Amino acid sequence: MGKSIIKVNQLHKSYQMGTNSLHVLKGIDMDIREGEMVSIMGSSGSGKSTLLNIIGILDNYDKGEYYLNDILIQKMNEKKAAQFRNKYIGFIFQSFNLISFKNAIENVALPLYYQGVPRKKRNQMALEYLDRLGLKDWAEHTPAELSGGQKQRIAIARALISKPKVILADEPTGALDTQTSYEVMDILKEVNKSGITVIIVTHEHDISEMTHRVIRLTDGLIGSNIKNGIHQPTITITNN
Repeated sequence: MGKSIIKVNQLHKSYQMGTNSLHVLKGIDMDIREGEMVSIMGSSGSGKSTLLNIIGILDNYDKGEYYLNDILIQKMNEKKAAQFRNKYIGFIFQSFNLISFKNAIENVALPLYYQGVPRKKRNQMALEYLDRLGLKDWAEHTPAELSGGQKQRIAIARALISKPKVILADEPTGALDTQTSYEVMDILKEVNKSGITVIIVTHEHDISEMTHRVIRLTDGLIGSNIKNGIHQPTITITNN
């Protein structure tokens, strides 16, 4: 594996809930290397979605440090955050997040639209990515005309088209049947083999077993960090 692509030190995040404060992340330390495929697991409320949102620069953190490709990511305005997301990160969601009135080509091409790529070029590139994922014949179809597996492959093509360094997948198989889930994971493994770091939030053990490493969150802390079935001792984290 290469150098650190994502490094967080003593990461804290709280949310104000009326007069109360909910401390969600309580001092997370995590290091993910270039080219790794890692799953993050944890029960509801463990902090995994919050952590993914911070890594994806969709949310700020309160205390600690987050480095993406050796760059400190800290309290960016929305414009700068969007530039960083466009350059480094591709997102895949459980609900696909496709635009219902746009066809497959237009959905896949969307990140290039935000990068200012001319329409003809971005549509040509989108068609190439759809072809790679076996969906060339469905290029003109809207999401309503596609199966769950097809929609998720379109979402993967959209995540890949901007050539990100990191793919963040939030429950990417959550809405799919078992066979389709495994097909999607095979695609993500191929993506990972091309050198892209893949981070998957999942609650499914069979999915997490297909990744290099499983990081388990418990009550806002890392409970375990298991690599290829061998338990790696975790650093004891003190709550400040």
